[in-house]
Amino acid sequence: MKFSEFNLEKCADGLLPVIVQDADTLKVLMLAYMDEEAYERTVETGLVTFHSRSRNETWTKGETSGNFLHLVEMFPDCDKDTLLIKARPKGPTCHRGTIACFDTRDEEGFLGTLAACIRQRHEEMPEDHYTTYLFNKGVNKIAQKVGEEAVETVIEAVDGNKERFLYEAGDLVYHLMVLFEQMGFTMADLEKELVVRHK
Repeated sequence: MKFSEFNLEKCADGLLPVIVQDADTLKVLMLAYMDEEAYERTVETGLVTFHSRSRNETWTKGETSGNFLHLVEMFPDCDKDTLLIKARPKGPTCHRGTIACFDTRDEEGFLGTLAACIRQRHEEMPEDHYTTYLFNKGVNKIAQKVGEEAVETVIEAVDGNKERFLYEAGDLVYHLMVLFEQMGFTMADLEKELVVRHK
């Protein structure tokens, strides 16, 4: 979609409001504004870029901090006067050092938060972390752990031990998410696959 196709006469100062959402966790990260230059630069570079109202200039998120927002998808709203961007953040989005500019509760979306943590571990590979150990061992080890945890989960289910079943299921889901990351997929990819099957 071209910038000129947006309904800019409804936008204050001709600037397009932009909501940025984490493509994997679906957490709303920030609200900012785009002019045509920022929009075009975002499309061309894949790095989310905005127009600063206070400085009256175009800036790419992360150009000084290194905390870039990598573009995944863009969706105009029904009136074409607001843009939703799904992005993958590298590091915290807010200048306070927090994941997002909104202090929302994340209990309901913890799986998304865990997926983001696993992705960050894969990017940074910090020492003395179990997740880093798994990535260093590679797909065979990770797949082996998924198999082991699946068997343990099944055993606890067959035995009727609900507490142990829940515990082992947690291990299974974690290792499966690590395998997803190793294979280059996200939870959003899984969701899309399930939606297709449901149809």
